[in-house]
Amino acid sequence: MLTFRRALVVAAIILGCFLLLRNSHPYQSETRSVHNSPKPTGSYHDNKVIQDTPPEPSTTGTEVVKPASTGAAWNGDNGGRVALAKKPVTQLPLDDLKALPLRKQLSYAFPYDAEGKFPAYIWQTWKYTPSSGEFSEAFRPSEASWTELHPAFVHEVITDEVAGHLIKHFYATVPEVVEAYNALPIPVLKADFFRYLILLARGGIYSDIDTTALKSAVDWVPSEVPRTAYGLVIGIEADPDRPDWHDWYSRRIQFCQWTIQSKPGHPVLVDVVATITEETLRRKKAGELDKMHMKSVVEFTGPAVWTDAIFKFFNNPEYFDMSTSKSNITYQQFTGIKQAKKVGDVVVLPITSFSPGVGQMGAGEDDDPMAFVKHAFEGTWKPETERHIGENP
Repeated sequence: MLTFRRALVVAAIILGCFLLLRNSHPYQSETRSVHNSPKPTGSYHDNKVIQDTPPEPSTTGTEVVKPASTGAAWNGDNGGRVALAKKPVTQLPLDDLKALPLRKQLSYAFPYDAEGKFPAYIWQTWKYTPSSGEFSEAFRPSEASWTELHPAFVHEVITDEVAGHLIKHFYATVPEVVEAYNALPIPVLKADFFRYLILLARGGIYSDIDTTALKSAVDWVPSEVPRTAYGLVIGIEADPDRPDWHDWYSRRIQFCQWTIQSKPGHPVLVDVVATITEETLRRKKAGELDKMHMKSVVEFTGPAVWTDAIFKFFNNPEYFDMSTSKSNITYQQFTGIKQAKKVGDVVVLPITSFSPGVGQMGAGEDDDPMAFVKHAFEGTWKPETERHIGENP
């Protein structure tokens, strides 16, 4: 006879079995595979020095990504840049999360799934939306090009006011980021910061309002390269093979950040967001935020800090098995490239891809097969008297 006490025991056993099965079932688990945040092997200054005084030339760690017509997606080996296995992370109480270092908080809030899909978003920022009568007619053809070539994508032009609300919403669990964003004193700094923040949180494509899409993003990387094999697509902005390059550019190889494609949570984005946040709050505390000048923008939030974050990632043993690596990856692996190269899960496009028609540094013309995005170099963030200056030395 089933007594009340026996019924309680049986119920407890059944409940225990149910909980055990639920926790062990792969589709019900609360854990998610994610790369932890970057653990620096050196400062950003160290990464700049590596570019200035590199070791002997080496192709270590890069793979040539060939176009579909060659019959091969890419060739070469990883030479010590084999991605390490994914690291699962368990759910944390909010108080425990806030006690973690900033990079760990960001990695937890925005987990990176390298094998996931690229979100079909296109993000741009401007003072006005295209529906506004104050939206510049000069930008309408370029803005429309993104929608025309990406009909299945969600295309948003975000105003400054909306951007602030989005950051407050997406980063509510990481208030340091919101504080840093709000503390930035000039629009260009916020515009730079926003592109990293929106891609970290939601992924997709960010592109400046003065860019024109020449080819759909689905054609930027050959189709036979598995989309699960990479999570970040970047292009070269500058490859100045001249002795006075320091007078014109911040880095010997400089990656552009006017167009970036990424899956959400990528470790490079984690690192650059954390770096800008920490530096902003440091300057705020020291009362230095109002002492910005245009050149320092490039180093603070622009292509210099972006380039450093990428090279730092390429040489980070937390993400790559570097046991067979002979040297650091430097600008020498990318100078003069005509096709894309892949390092780990990052695809680097040649200068022609996002800077066609500049007439220097080996860039092809707009009709080049590798030309994907045209940048007008309007310098919309600069004072009117400084626009178009120094873009083509």
